Amino acid sequence: MIEPQPITVLGAEGWIGSALVADLKRCKRSVVAIGRSHLHAWLNDNQPQGPVIYAIGLTADFRQRPHDTVQAHVSLLSQVLQREGINQLLYLSSTRVYARSASTQEDATLACLSSDSSDLYNLSKLLGEALVLQDQRIGCRVVRLSNVVGPGQPFSTFIGSLLRDARSGSLVTIQQSSDSVKDYVALSDVLRLLPLIAETGRQRLYNLGSGCDISHGQVAEWLRAQGAEVAFSRHPDAGLTFSSLEIDRLASEFGSPGDPLRHNLLIEGSLF
Repeated sequence: MIEPQPITVLGAEGWIGSALVADLKRCKRSVVAIGRSHLHAWLNDNQPQGPVIYAIGLTADFRQRPHDTVQAHVSLLSQVLQREGINQLLYLSSTRVYARSASTQEDATLACLSSDSSDLYNLSKLLGEALVLQDQRIGCRVVRLSNVVGPGQPFSTFIGSLLRDARSGSLVTIQQSSDSVKDYVALSDVLRLLPLIAETGRQRLYNLGSGCDISHGQVAEWLRAQGAEVAFSRHPDAGLTFSSLEIDRLASEFGSPGDPLRHNLLIEGSLF
């Protein structure tokens, strides 16, 4: 039996990257974890590589760090794609690129406004996607990740900020309307699906989410079921609105992800 090639995770110190490394090791897969301090040496090592998962990126602070955002999503990616010995690469993009689109199908034409600071993230992700999808190596793929929910949730995310307040015993106040909706995906499903897409995906671009809109009201009930006290602002902010995420392409190959709110994340030591 031929042993599978090691999977290289770039961005192994981030939330998703570090969780992916840990899960691959738990599954007895050989993994090469590349963090920031080892990236330069890896770029100059032209040894053949197995699948590479590019999990380098910025999220909440992209408005304050525009040049770092472009560096992470585009410039470093360009260097990685030019490194010899790579035949399979999976670039982690975001479903946030659908913010101005009526369609969330992978092949939909997407709109961005360059003068809007919030679109800098989308534009950088789309340029990174273009570098990957125009590469002649068919093993180079893109996955657009939805809002990931799981253990170790960063405080900079919507769910992470609510969990932080709940764990402190504070009243959790949701600043947007209870009717506002988002698509979420469980971290455990992301960790299961990323290696599969990287190694066996038949398409070059996938949406990775649950495909089910979950309202802030449902999130509030999920938190209340875990013992948190939750209220909504009397004057809710306007949030980003998205059409329901299309996941038929993903589901036809790998099956649909499960309920993203199935875990009790207020319990310390929650499992993936």
